Amino acid sequence: MSFKVKFWGVRGSIATPSPRHIAFGGNTSCVEVSVGGRRIVLDAGTGIRNLGHWFLRKDVHHAYLLLSHTHWDHINGFPFFSPAFRKDRHFQIMAGHLTECGGIRPILSNQMTQPWFPVPIDVMSARLEYEDFRQGDSFTLGRGIQIRTAALNHPNGATGYRIEHAGKSLCYVTDTEHVPGRPDQNVLGLIEGADLVIYDCTYTDKEFEGKIGWGHSTWQEGIRLCQQANVKTLAIFHHDPDHEDHFMERLEADARSLWTGAIVARENMRINLA
Repeated sequence: MSFKVKFWGVRGSIATPSPRHIAFGGNTSCVEVSVGGRRIVLDAGTGIRNLGHWFLRKDVHHAYLLLSHTHWDHINGFPFFSPAFRKDRHFQIMAGHLTECGGIRPILSNQMTQPWFPVPIDVMSARLEYEDFRQGDSFTLGRGIQIRTAALNHPNGATGYRIEHAGKSLCYVTDTEHVPGRPDQNVLGLIEGADLVIYDCTYTDKEFEGKIGWGHSTWQEGIRLCQQANVKTLAIFHHDPDHEDHFMERLEADARSLWTGAIVARENMRINLA
């Protein structure tokens, strides 16, 4: 009845491979969930490269890849996901915001075409299945794993996920922009009573005024939403590339002083929900 979470990439917008981003990590969004005997991968940012190597070492043959959206920082690790080049592997790739524009496969394929990338997606010899759904849909992944989804407020669209199993729940809510003073009802409905919420905390409230329309939220808004929705733990996520380790350390102290239920996601951090 395990329900384990590991962060392989926690950065937003662009990877930051520098000595000033060591403590919290520089890879972009990728979270692994091991639940009910299944593997679920949330997003395919640059963090999925290291996850792929781990899957090969652990001989993982099957996983679900749930994409929040397809901006580059959430998919540009996919061409470097080494298990996808193994014909004995099977991955089911799902997205909820592309039904009106051709679906998920063309998006992943197009980023692997010249002149942007030299190796086409057809070289990937794994069994890759693509499934598009509509934001707000619910479905199961077998073995008692329930998935609920919700539309997020982000340019070109994005999907939030709630994964439930054996009385425990995890929510993945990135990328999304809030409206000050108006809690997002889609988000509140998705995260109500969750054990862990991974939330887009790219900015601080002070920074947010100059970033309106860019599609992201703040750690303070994350806390407000989680407190209102009776969430147990908030994982501050999708760190701004300009927020170096010293900044993140201060942010972590400020967040913890405001609410003890807040933590800051770090690359390679593990959380056990069950």
